[in-house]
Amino acid sequence: MRAVFGKLLTTALLLGFAGSVAPNPVAAADLGLMTSGRGGCSEIVFTCENGREYPLCPIAVSVVGEVVTASLFTSRRSSMHVRLVPMGVGYRYAGRGVWLDGFRGNALLNFGKHNQVACTIQSS
Repeated sequence: MRAVFGKLLTTALLLGFAGSVAPNPVAAADLGLMTSGRGGCSEIVFTCENGREYPLCPIAVSVVGEVVTASLFTSRRSSMHVRLVPMGVGYRYAGRGVWLDGFRGNALLNFGKHNQVACTIQSS
């Protein structure tokens, strides 16, 4: 119970701080990325060597333009929530049992420890 209350209090404080720092949060979040809901997202697509395409649909975008959280569609009807993990070089989007490591236009999509597919980014 204490842990839940502590997380709730921390979240409330961080949201209050973010609201007081950003003078116009709507303008800061609007960076031109269009998200059209489930299945209609086609801005960032990972085209992989296994012949499949995996769209990455942004949920939250930073002021700099980095996709912070997104849905990675692993099939037409199934998506996974992934989050950007800070890396020294490149990027990593990690979700439950899935992670995507990349640098610029190349990426490796990992489904668990022993299943890895090389991909390239196709963005519109």
